Amino acid sequence: MKALVMRAHGDLSQLIVDQAPRPQLVNPTDVVVKIKAAALNHLDLWTLGGLPGLTLSLPHVLGGDGAGIVTEIGPAVTRVERGDKVLINPGISCYRCDACRAGEHSLCPTYKLLGEHVPGTLAEFVVVPEQNLAPLPVPSPPHSALSWPEAAAFSLSTLTAWRMLITRAAVRPGERVLVWGVGGGVASSALKIAKLAGAYVIATSSSDRKLRAAQTWGADATINHDEADVVKEVRSLTGQIRGIDVVVENVGEATWNKSLRVLAPGGRIVTCGGTTGHNLVTDVRKLYWYQWSILGSTMGNADEYRQIVRLLGQGHLRPIVDSVHPLDDAVEAFRRLASGEHMGKVVVEI
Repeated sequence: MKALVMRAHGDLSQLIVDQAPRPQLVNPTDVVVKIKAAALNHLDLWTLGGLPGLTLSLPHVLGGDGAGIVTEIGPAVTRVERGDKVLINPGISCYRCDACRAGEHSLCPTYKLLGEHVPGTLAEFVVVPEQNLAPLPVPSPPHSALSWPEAAAFSLSTLTAWRMLITRAAVRPGERVLVWGVGGGVASSALKIAKLAGAYVIATSSSDRKLRAAQTWGADATINHDEADVVKEVRSLTGQIRGIDVVVENVGEATWNKSLRVLAPGGRIVTCGGTTGHNLVTDVRKLYWYQWSILGSTMGNADEYRQIVRLLGQGHLRPIVDSVHPLDDAVEAFRRLASGEHMGKVVVEI
């Protein structure tokens, strides 16, 4: 089959569109999906560059997000049939351990992500357990049908943001939420989810173009974090004492201190990454005096995935697609992602 493969860890020169072995059914509940579109995530760039403790069999197929049509099913599959149009949840669990039985699939000891730990979606076919598939929803009128690029762009960033805002931070109506770096997949989804929950949302970006887009997505206020003092602006918007109830973080070292400085008493910081560095400094005296909560979050569980797919079918949380590239032009799609100029998800049609 045709696929975008990583020949070695390194830069974009290590990517090539080539022939790769077609994946086969291994377990009785496995399903083969013919990919119609796959969406890129920063995780793909980090996997390409090499992650500590991650050893892959090369060449390796990247891509976590995807959507397509079921073509083969294992003998024990009951949830889908050949010909079904499906979304793919990129997080693969064992579905047998204590964490999985408790419904905490992303805490499974063998948890894996498509494209990172196992071959991914930037290929004509992928194999996943049936538990990782959801029927492609048909939005109710007046909402239009989902395109394959939209379907591919939905799962990873929306599931990650949903768990961050709803499950971990438990954002409530009327609370004030700060979202760093709007324009990327997780941040843009976080903005929409916070608004759906009834929060007042402040979004930041270094791009005025992305800030204008954030306003159309529902942001109540925006800040150019390269040009303005974010702490001063947030305090002006929220009041010196009140501050921010929930900060959505995935930047790390570059923003951590500012996130703490705008946090209200009893506030929560929820983080899913550290793109600018992982060594964070926190004054423990302020942590306990103001009774802050610092929350980590990774992907989500099966129930959370069902919730967001249901909302998608109701016309909510529709992903923003920045650009669509054919598979033969997939390396250019990676260049677009690496440039940071994208607004929404970069998608590859297979």
